[in-house]
Amino acid sequence: MRLWAMAAGVGVLAAAWLGPLPELARSLFIAHMTMHVAVVAVAAPLIAAGVAGTRWSRHAAPLPASLIELVVVWAWHAPALHALSRSSLGWLAVEQGMFLAAALWVWIGALNSPANGATAAGIGALLMTSMHMTLLGALLSVGPRLLFHTHDGGSADALGDQQAGGLIMVLVGGVSYLIGGLWLLAAFLREKPKNT
Repeated sequence: MRLWAMAAGVGVLAAAWLGPLPELARSLFIAHMTMHVAVVAVAAPLIAAGVAGTRWSRHAAPLPASLIELVVVWAWHAPALHALSRSSLGWLAVEQGMFLAAALWVWIGALNSPANGATAAGIGALLMTSMHMTLLGALLSVGPRLLFHTHDGGSADALGDQQAGGLIMVLVGGVSYLIGGLWLLAAFLREKPKNT
């Protein structure tokens, strides 16, 4: 099962990074957001499921990782850094690499947390990440003005493009982390208490 999860995660990364999305992301915000959530909310949990419980996952602390991911995600969605990542494939690769590294740290730590007795930390990390992804997506979805002017030439309705991208962040990004956190919580609640 781990091998299948790992292969699926790498496949999602290949589709996101080697397909048409990087070029489309230069002018369409929705393409940028689709690439972002494919990396952090689909590929990262699949890859993490593939390595959970291995020696690669022993020291991944989910709560510090979730704070790092918050900083990484929000920083790269600041208009100046966002414009930088649209300016060249090199900066886009830096942005995407940071998204993947931060998300893997969160997901590996959270999925490994039951094994190392830190289930609450894993639950908290995934739920906290779900909240900040949902907040950012909501701000982009309902915002009354265009934040990312690098995308204003690629769509007849640049504000609508930004709002659709924000909706993807809420529906895929926020929901993925929420489902992960609730799954860990359900597993925690099913555990039988240890006799002391």
